[in-house]
Amino acid sequence: MGDEQQAPPTPDEIQAKLGKRLDDVAKILAGALITVAGIMTTLGLSSDIVFVALNNESWPIYVASLCAILAIVCSIVALLVHPTRRGNLWETGVLVLGVIFYMVALSVAVIGAAKAAGGNGRPTITNVKIEGPRSHLRLSFDVHADGVETWATLQVFVTAVRADLSTPVRDSVDDYSSELRPDDEGAVEQRVSMPMALPPQAGGISVVALNAGDGTDQACESRSQRGPTCTRIRIP
Repeated sequence: MGDEQQAPPTPDEIQAKLGKRLDDVAKILAGALITVAGIMTTLGLSSDIVFVALNNESWPIYVASLCAILAIVCSIVALLVHPTRRGNLWETGVLVLGVIFYMVALSVAVIGAAKAAGGNGRPTITNVKIEGPRSHLRLSFDVHADGVETWATLQVFVTAVRADLSTPVRDSVDDYSSELRPDDEGAVEQRVSMPMALPPQAGGISVVALNAGDGTDQACESRSQRGPTCTRIRIP
């Protein structure tokens, strides 16, 4: 008696097989997303941090987007593979590749967002106040920076300048100079309050803060991602 031919699958069986394959793909991808999403939540990743990374044109975010698109393509290709023995092998390989792309995309996104959230070691000068008459001024301001390398320093200079607010009154002499070390988390925070007696030819005060470990141009007008922060105040 010859081999009996198998009856062709019914439409319901075809739909059941397709539904199972869809469920398997969804479970694999959902598992990868949930795992990495849990890691990102633990690290404190938020949408605001992601927007900061996009605003700074952080390359990891764009790499993550490309990997996510490739992962979606792999998922669609896996669904289109014919369900034969060889086809199942191809489908498994494509799904594994898709999951890898997803993991890489989300992991790189975490790195890029964390880098953006770290502040890149850029200093900021805030809460600038000047009190008292010209002969007995008191200058106060705050210096802050995040993401400073542990071996680097922040340098802060206060100088009396002429009316153009850029030429120092006394060449190579600062009224205040400080080198600040970051803490174990790479943050620098200092409140500066100091008296100043401006000479008659002085037209203002210049405050400069820069990351000494960057090797960047110290000019205030330099177009650099980690350039110095400068504040100039005209004194009547």
